[in-house]
Amino acid sequence: MGKAKVVASILLTLLMSLCLNGCVATSKDAVTNNDKNTITIAARSGSHSDVINAVISDFETENNCTVNVISFGSDELHNEILKDASHDSATFDLVMIDDPLMPEYIEKNILQNLTQLGYSDDEDFVEKSRLLGKDPYPLGATYALPFSGNVQLIFFNQDIITDASALNNWESILLSCQEVKANGNSGYVIRGQSGNPIVSDFLPILWAFGGDLFDENNRLVLDSYESREALEFYCELYKSGENYDKDKLVDAITSGTAGIALGWPSWFLTGNTPTVGIAQIPGMKTASSQTLPTGEIGNWLLGITNNSQNQDLALRLAVYLTSTDVQRKALDYGGIPTRKSIFRDPEVLSKYPYFEQIYSGTNNSRVRPRTTKWSRIEEVFGAELVKCINEEQSVDDTITNSQKAIMALTGE
Repeated sequence: MGKAKVVASILLTLLMSLCLNGCVATSKDAVTNNDKNTITIAARSGSHSDVINAVISDFETENNCTVNVISFGSDELHNEILKDASHDSATFDLVMIDDPLMPEYIEKNILQNLTQLGYSDDEDFVEKSRLLGKDPYPLGATYALPFSGNVQLIFFNQDIITDASALNNWESILLSCQEVKANGNSGYVIRGQSGNPIVSDFLPILWAFGGDLFDENNRLVLDSYESREALEFYCELYKSGENYDKDKLVDAITSGTAGIALGWPSWFLTGNTPTVGIAQIPGMKTASSQTLPTGEIGNWLLGITNNSQNQDLALRLAVYLTSTDVQRKALDYGGIPTRKSIFRDPEVLSKYPYFEQIYSGTNNSRVRPRTTKWSRIEEVFGAELVKCINEEQSVDDTITNSQKAIMALTGE
């Protein structure tokens, strides 16, 4: 073989090797991010990733860098973050965090302390959102910034539920849903899949009935009269409707085949108009009951990984993505703000009037239990709740078995 052919062969081999390496570098299983001009984000798929991709170009230009957004479903995102934390050098510099998972990530040393990186708290963030990123909660150091201001609300079809005052207490909701059922539609539709869906769906009713999983001293208190009463009610409410996954639930409320569901704002927003009616989750069992906080806060946060090789740039990116200017830009792409100045802006409210409900819901919300075992608690509690709505076990056995299963996890 002539020298020219030998050189050509070597160049071809090198080129193929570079191409293969390039392909490997985009794989979520093999990336190791050592490029000081590249930031990789592990993000929740759907609207949250869409927002980042829509607003990121200015940051890339200003910082002469590339931002890679790798999207995952909720469970996969959690698993990938845990897996990546075991590497000496991170795939992900910035990770999106479902707020109840914060204690687990702190315990496993996944997140960098932003206060130690020089970050100072921004008081323009809605307080309930800002405190979610702190450890110890709620007054410790800051480990994450609030990116998306989701809070659980009631969503209803206004052609079916024409009197919004019927949503002021749970007894009235049940009567309305039973009437809808009698007229040939589904009344109250639930996300009754095991784990996070059904636990998130049930918690606001548990809270409204005066029940809880843990008390103020973190003692397990699920095994109570209030919990049984709440679950009896939940099962009765379910009889008026159906059990759907998220997409079918949204379609049912939007299309008018169902009346009422709990959900998150990002599910129901199209452009600057919600497709259905929005109301606060009632904190009263009946019209004469004590009002209790029931709105489940569910912000998505941004944190920097401890094993990131590019923490300074990652911090600049987290501050950028949660800044007032960028949150304003993100509104047109489905972004939900976390800043008081945006929620209170008359111009913003004239375009997005439903922000009043989100802001009020956030200010009256409550956090899910701050425990490092939360993802496992959702698994075991959710499995028991599914058995109950499927009539495989009684309400009493469900509460008893759930208490035992959670006790085994927490070591009480």
